[in-house]
Amino acid sequence: MTAIRLMPRAGLACLALALFFTNAYAAATDYRFELVEPEIAEGPEAIVAVRLIDERTKVPVSGAIIFATRLDMAPEGMEAMTTAVEAMPSKEPGVYRFRTDLGMEDGWRFKLAAKLQRGAETVRGELLLKAIP
Repeated sequence: MTAIRLMPRAGLACLALALFFTNAYAAATDYRFELVEPEIAEGPEAIVAVRLIDERTKVPVSGAIIFATRLDMAPEGMEAMTTAVEAMPSKEPGVYRFRTDLGMEDGWRFKLAAKLQRGAETVRGELLLKAIP
């Protein structure tokens, strides 16, 4: 009789442990941003697309909340030269698109910060792209 009462509790405990171990080892370093295209046509309607990848599975991650973006010309020694970044709807899972004004050709740095639905740590990325004529 005691064994029968303990089975549901043991099942719940196993489930709780499985959920804990599935999420407990996902750290911010387990994810990375990558540019879909490293070269982007300069202009006021430039689209920068980035993919968020889970390094453990190599699968794109959807549903991240990108809460910080900065696009500047730091690679050219002009970190103070920034441009606005506007989030756009995504066309494919794990890809995040942004409209911006790449007013000058050459190197740009795109910094991002995101929260994932399954983790508490902030995922940060710093990507280098090139604006081309």
